Amino acid sequence: MLRSEAVIDCSAISANVETVRTATTAAVMAVVKADGYGHGMLPAARAAVRGGASWLGVAHLDEALALRRAGFTQRTLAWLWTPQEAGALRDALAAGVDVSVSSQGHLDLVVATAAEVGTPARVHLKADTGLSRNGATVADWPELVTAAAKAAATGVIETAGIWSHLARSDEPDEPSNDLQLARFHEALSVAAVLGVAPEVRHLANSAAILTRPDMHFDLVRAGISLYGLSPVPERGQFGLVPAMTLRSHLANVKRVPSGEGVSYGHRYVTAAETTLALVPLGYGDGIPRAAGGAASAGSHGGTVTTGNRGGAASAAPVAIGGRRYPICGRVAMDQFVVDIGDAAAAIGDEVVLFGPGDSGEPLAQDWADALDTIHYEVVTRIGARVPRTYLGDASGAGS
Repeated sequence: MLRSEAVIDCSAISANVETVRTATTAAVMAVVKADGYGHGMLPAARAAVRGGASWLGVAHLDEALALRRAGFTQRTLAWLWTPQEAGALRDALAAGVDVSVSSQGHLDLVVATAAEVGTPARVHLKADTGLSRNGATVADWPELVTAAAKAAATGVIETAGIWSHLARSDEPDEPSNDLQLARFHEALSVAAVLGVAPEVRHLANSAAILTRPDMHFDLVRAGISLYGLSPVPERGQFGLVPAMTLRSHLANVKRVPSGEGVSYGHRYVTAAETTLALVPLGYGDGIPRAAGGAASAGSHGGTVTTGNRGGAASAAPVAIGGRRYPICGRVAMDQFVVDIGDAAAAIGDEVVLFGPGDSGEPLAQDWADALDTIHYEVVTRIGARVPRTYLGDASGAGS
């Protein structure tokens, strides 16, 4: 038995892809960047392909190359790279990886590298429609498309896609979404006039897949929804099933008197005789330091000394023996403490930090609410020191 583990339900990932597929007629790209949002890139990709994803998406070239080495032959797009990665770009193009292009400089490097490799590069031209990160601006877009058309005429590249990314898709009724959609249509019109007809057009991420069918085009990119976390929590779960359960086992349980300070800085002080339970996970494992803290609604009578609470809106919850308790005191590098009052517990008892909620345990969304962040961060930051245990078929070749 492991001290702590992140249990990943691969069947949930497959089912989530199937749920996404019912919401669109477009092809589905499974976004498995950042080690599959902390779930494990290769097992997540295998589960997503089993669920019907026909594309894979990553941020970095080395992620795409890892997928190729693992046997994945699906169309794979990498969208964030720099000129310093010339070797990885060469390998990616040779491996048939699609790459995003946001500027003339990017395009020039891809053209030169493709000529060196001897294989046409599949590029996705990215238009900045309002996120103001990567992508060509409205002013630069015609020049980029014209250059791409000239390169394609020589056979050195193929314009496989035109795409953009939304800034506020988790607010489906926000007017800026409509503005971005209009700008995307304009970018497509400019491309058409200049003779560029991409294989796929893609704009929709998870939130837009589930709330804005007018944004689906030919391909949609399923990221957070793949892992069962709602991209618009205010509108419900959309039938998605959380795939990660983070759990541990108590390393110590002890009775302490009233007035005892707990953890570094003694920000939490017991207000009565109570039982403290020690969980062997900390910020070295990706548990936010700010997750611990003050006595709050549902706590067991602790008080907080004056001082900076580290920005947490409230203490994050855990489940022990079927009951929820807030973390008390500061989270340390390797451990944190829970005040369980007069409840019974023993060394080795299971503690669940978050999971699908089927047994009343906290959700990743509960942690996000407590920390004033998003559930993306909660699951993605769980570190490599926490072993992943996979339920369902996590093995086999990519294709």
